[in-house]
Amino acid sequence: MPELPEVEALRKALDDPVRAFPVEQAGPAHVATLKTIDPPLSALEGRLLSGAERRGKRLLFPTEDGELVLLVHLMAAGRLRYLRPGEKGPKTPAFRLRFVGGAELVLTEAGKRKRAGVWLLTPAAADAELAHLGPEALGIGRERLGELLRADGRRLHSALRDQRVLAGIGRAWVNEILNRAKLSPFALSTQLSDEEVERLAASIDAELSRGLDLRERGASDARTYRVHNRLGEPCPQCGTPLARVDYEEHTVCYCPACQTGGRVLKDRRLSRLLR
Repeated sequence: MPELPEVEALRKALDDPVRAFPVEQAGPAHVATLKTIDPPLSALEGRLLSGAERRGKRLLFPTEDGELVLLVHLMAAGRLRYLRPGEKGPKTPAFRLRFVGGAELVLTEAGKRKRAGVWLLTPAAADAELAHLGPEALGIGRERLGELLRADGRRLHSALRDQRVLAGIGRAWVNEILNRAKLSPFALSTQLSDEEVERLAASIDAELSRGLDLRERGASDARTYRVHNRLGEPCPQCGTPLARVDYEEHTVCYCPACQTGGRVLKDRRLSRLLR
């Protein structure tokens, strides 16, 4: 799933192109992709967008007149591309926005599960749609992070990828962040020391900034991730083979030596692993 580094890199790439020309045609959109019907997509036609913005993992495209906001959530398999005039694109994208002059913004989604979403909202409705999100993860700082983590006792891996706690971190980058911070994914958020919280805050900024820099330069997953999906490969901190715990919707990747005191969680149903 695209997370803060990937979505922010995309936002930067789209910011200037989407504001260059008015919208000529909005849609069509797949019935599972378009989440709103009022106002209709046609309300965008003839309007200029003011650029691209981001909140957590979501992209926002406000109109220049301040009346509408196009919101896009890529979820796990959504991809958003800007096509220059004449550039070949997909025949049946999940969503298409055509600009005067022929450029297009197209959303595609791999697989049969259509989870990516497009909303056309008023600014007030957009604020309400995003109201559940926590503060942005990048730049959160030690004090605010400590407050958030100590408000609810949960496993650290789960707490950090909960968008209501912090906006922008997901399954992949939480693995990278916790490894750099040398903290167990299974530690309780309420039991971190002040020094561990400070270390975690620094790791969040360092890893998200590293990821953003790499994604802006077009780096692949293989070049970007040092821990995520690297089972058995050397830990970037100490060289110990990385371990993994698989869940239905996500994978926890970690270093037993750096993060869990040498302990490996082999069966999440039978084993209990704390810090």
